[in-house]
Amino acid sequence: GLGVGLLVLGMWVLTGHVGHLQEHPETLEQAWLATNSTRAEGFSFIAPSAFALDWLLFFSDAKKHLTVGIVSVAGVVAGSAAVALARRQFRWEGFASTGDLGHHLAGGLLMGVGGVTAMGCSIGQGVTGVSTLSLTSLTAAAAMVAGAVAGVRYQAWRLDRAA
Repeated sequence: GLGVGLLVLGMWVLTGHVGHLQEHPETLEQAWLATNSTRAEGFSFIAPSAFALDWLLFFSDAKKHLTVGIVSVAGVVAGSAAVALARRQFRWEGFASTGDLGHHLAGGLLMGVGGVTAMGCSIGQGVTGVSTLSLTSLTAAAAMVAGAVAGVRYQAWRLDRAA
């Protein structure tokens, strides 16, 4: 938890302070460098993942630039792989059955729709948004907790039914 909190704080400092220009030399207006929104950005994954896919598809477009969010998504994937390989815990996993695959697909769909609807994921809205005391983020975080409780209860119901 402390590490995630420090990442959120670091992203606010990086995009809001280090990457801030009081007066851009070309436009003579305030500018925030290396962000997609042209403002200070917090740590998130939903929008940066979409921007990363967009950049990968259209990287030859001179108007597409790598941003802090896109690089952080790549860093999380690369860092996770590096730690798993270093600990010798990397493994390929599959699904136990077609029913298991269906549950994972449904869960992924619900998470994607929820992330887009809430305009952020558990990190973007739940941690970063709450760090700004946003009422919308507090509501989204409460909905995420309710969804997690419902998911755990559903899994417990499935286990009880199978036994």
